[in-house]
Formats: sequence, C-alpha cells, structure tokens
Amino acid sequence: MFPSSQDPKSPIVACFGEILWDILPTGKQPGGAPFNVAVHLHQLGLPVRFISRVGDDELGTELVDFVASKGVDTALIQHGKTHLTGVVKANVDDANEVTYKIVQPVAWDYIHYDDEVEAAVATADAFVFGSLAARQAGTRETLYRLLESAKFKVFDVNMRPPHYTREVVKYLLTKANMVKMNHHELAEIMEWFGTATEPAAAMPWLAQRFDLQAVCVTCGADGALLWTNGRLYRAPGVAVQVQDTIGSGDAFLAALLKGWLTGQPPQDALNFACAAGALVATHQGATPAFSEADVQALMQGAVA
Repeated sequence: MFPSSQDPKSPIVACFGEILWDILPTGKQPGGAPFNVAVHLHQLGLPVRFISRVGDDELGTELVDFVASKGVDTALIQHGKTHLTGVVKANVDDANEVTYKIVQPVAWDYIHYDDEVEAAVATADAFVFGSLAARQAGTRETLYRLLESAKFKVFDVNMRPPHYTREVVKYLLTKANMVKMNHHELAEIMEWFGTATEPAAAMPWLAQRFDLQAVCVTCGADGALLWTNGRLYRAPGVAVQVQDTIGSGDAFLAALLKGWLTGQPPQDALNFACAAGALVATHQGATPAFSEADVQALMQGAVA
C-alpha cells in the first residue's frame, strides 16, 4: 500500500505555480496545471492551499472569483501591479495533443516568498509543483526556498517548450519524492542521461538515480504506469469520447495523490487516476465539476 499521511482523514495539499486563462476557440477558460490539480483535489475531498499570483486587472479578478466559485481558498493568491494576469493560447486542432503558446512575463512569474506561504507549505502533507513556474528567476527562487520546507514533494514535470531547461528539470528531480510525467517527457529526460527510454527500464532507473518514492508516467489513451516500492504497476486507458485533453493529466495526478495520501493500494489508485483523467477529457476545459462517485461510475461502466 501507499504510505498514508499522519491524519488519513484529511491530508492537506499545497499546490504552487501558474494560474491563467486558456484562450480557446470557444472562449477563455481558467487553467494552469497546479491550479487544475488544486480544483480536482478539492472535488475529490482533500483540503487544498493554492499559491499563485495574478495581475491587478480584470482578468485577475475574474480568475480569483472563479477559484472561489470552485470552493478553493484564495488567501494565498497574490495580487501584483507590475505584471498582467497570465494568458495561454491553446491550439485544440488535435483534441488528443493540445499545444500551447504561453505569454511571458506575467504575474505568476513573480510569486513572492513570505512567512504565510512558507507556513502553508511546511504544514501540508504534500507540495505539488511543476517546471513551468520555474521558467523565470522570481518564482523559481521562491519555489527553491519552499522545497526546503516541504514534507513530501510532488514534481509534475509538465515541460512546455521553450519554458524549461535541462538544468532546472534535473534540479527539481533531485528535490522530489514523487514524479509524474507523460511518456514524451520520460523519453526526452532519459535521452539527456543517455540511457534506456523504454518505461519499464527507465522508471526504476529514475527512481534509483533521484531517490524517488514513486515515478508515474501517463500514456494518453493507453493508460499509465507507476513505479513504487520496487514494482511496476500498469493501468489501461478508459475509452471515452474525447472533447479535449486539457486538464486530464491534472485530474489524473489529483486522483493518484489522493490515493497516495489515504493509503490506497497502488493498483487501485492508478486505476482510479486513469478514470479521473478520462472523465475530464469528456468535457471541454480543464476543471469540469465531478465527484469521486462520478469517477467510480465511469470505472464500473468500463468494466461492464
């Protein structure tokens, strides 16, 4: 079984990084991987602390209102006057491989370190972060400081060219306890080290190299793989009618993390995570409303 938190009834997760507007052909949708993870964790019943920054503008006000409407606490969303709220132009011509043009610099590139943020991270059972928020020095320095306080560090790799460097990704790997990436990211990272890129060999290699408790690789419609406790677990994809895949990986991570923090068997947690990701793909946008019961219903339908 996965290790459980000290209080399995209510493990708290701190999510750090970008919040932004995804500009889609159908209009704008709130997004940003750590924000999406926070919303999905909340929908799955876990208390969440979300740390980010928006501009002192109309788009920022709308985002904070949206966060509040989802039931996620907004106290740690900073407001800045010098940079605009983040915007991303999403290309959804291929529903299964969405591409992004990410504007910079924006407010979330300048998340400030303070005592309140540090306390939120230090007292959380898990700290979720990604590589995109580390693209510029301001937020990157804050992240690096917070990593020294976090109990259990979850690196959602999320490499978006050209917004990452090998050096930063490698450093974040050295700080992580759990890593989640997609199969494209796994192949690229393993090429940096000049070693096997096939997941069954690459995942335990990464776990040993960086002293990771868990390595998870998502494979789109083909499901996902999880390496933990010296064993490789596999879960098939759940066949659904895809609207778009925005937020699917974030829902997957939220569901997997809930399983980790509440002591579920790894195979059960992985199966549930795949179903959660598939469920989000049946909707447009990154944060459609759903419950744990909705995910279970999809799993039962897939089994039937």
